[in-house]
Formats: sequence, structure tokens, C-alpha cells
Amino acid sequence: MITPYGYDNAFLMLAVAVVLVVLAFTIPLLWLTVVLALLGVLLAAFTLWFFRDPERPLLDRARTNPGIIVAPADGAVTEVVAIKHLNAFNGPATQITIFLSPVNLHVNRYPATGTVRTVQYFPGKYLMAFNPKASEENERSEVLLDTAAGPVLFRQITGFLARRIVYTCVGGTAVTAGERFGMMKFGSRMDVVVPTTAEVHVKVGDKVVSAHTALATLAGSPS
Repeated sequence: MITPYGYDNAFLMLAVAVVLVVLAFTIPLLWLTVVLALLGVLLAAFTLWFFRDPERPLLDRARTNPGIIVAPADGAVTEVVAIKHLNAFNGPATQITIFLSPVNLHVNRYPATGTVRTVQYFPGKYLMAFNPKASEENERSEVLLDTAAGPVLFRQITGFLARRIVYTCVGGTAVTAGERFGMMKFGSRMDVVVPTTAEVHVKVGDKVVSAHTALATLAGSPS
């Protein structure tokens, strides 16, 4: 199934793929026919893969423990760093960064159950997603979520290839961990920020799966 967040891009790309294949069989040169047909098939395959939207069951223990923060995106953990002060938390925090390659699933899901306090959009640059400055300088969305165990903040961040972010988050809305809220197009990063008192369960290099991998447990969660 193709995600509704990507209908605009996906249908255009599939249309181009069809045109390439049809055009291929109107050309008398065999080698050019093969090249164009192959390009069309590859473009169609990539489009269907990139904009796929499979179901993802929520991590079992996150259903009953509001303090468990699950991964909002697939990818690899590239940073687990301390932030000296975060205004949203009125103090220090820990940032977990997930890098998404073009082959990762790009549909994003809420990392916890709670109420959306604020949603902000920041226009910006298109630095490489793994650049530490991307969190503050790239185009991004920033969502602050209040859970029963404390706050969690997450950011969709564009990269050099990802030039568009899509999100449906609305302030004051009650949301559930694992629910879809948007996507990033075409290779990007997701930051998840938790209070420094939270117990972090991942390290740099770990592969994470949206809605299934536990990133951290907030200190205010039930034992």
C-alpha cells in the first residue's frame, strides 16, 4: 500500500515510469529500448518501495507503560548526546538521532501516547542529515508531546536529499504511540529528545524499527 502522505510524489513518479516503458517500445534501437524499459521498471520499483506503508504493531510493553518512548522512524542511531539546556524541558536533556537512508521506511509514527502541546515548523537549510548542525539549521518540524510520565520532543529534519516533510500533528490533540503522523521524503533524520533523567536503551550504530524499538524510558513511568 502506498502512503497517503506520498500520493503526490508517488503517482507522478509512477506516471514517469510508465511513460519510459511505453516510450522504450517505440524506439527501433534495441539497446535504447532496453535502457529506457529498465529505467522505467527501476523507477516504479523504487517508488513502490519508498512510499510503502506497512502495518507496524506497537511494542507490547509500550501499550501499558506511557513512559516507554518507541522509535518514530526506521533507521540507524547516529547520535546519543547530552543537551545542556532545552527550553521545553527547562533543563538538560538527551537527544537520540535516527538517520533514515532512502531505502528505509519513511512513514513516521508517534513515539509515545499523550497530548500534543506544541507543533512548530522552521524553514531552513538542507545540510547533510548527519551534520550535527542540522537539528538547528535545517528545515524541520518540532513537536512537543506531554505523556503521563513526562515530556518528549521529536523533530522531522530534512537532509540533502529530503526536501519535504509532511506532518498532521495538531496542538491539543490526544495521540497514541505507533499512530502515523507524517513522513519525510527522500532520506532524512529524526531527533527524539527526552529529559536527562530518562533511561536510554539504544546506542550509536543500533538499527531501530518504528513503533517497535524502545529508545528510552522516562523516569516518571511506572516501575
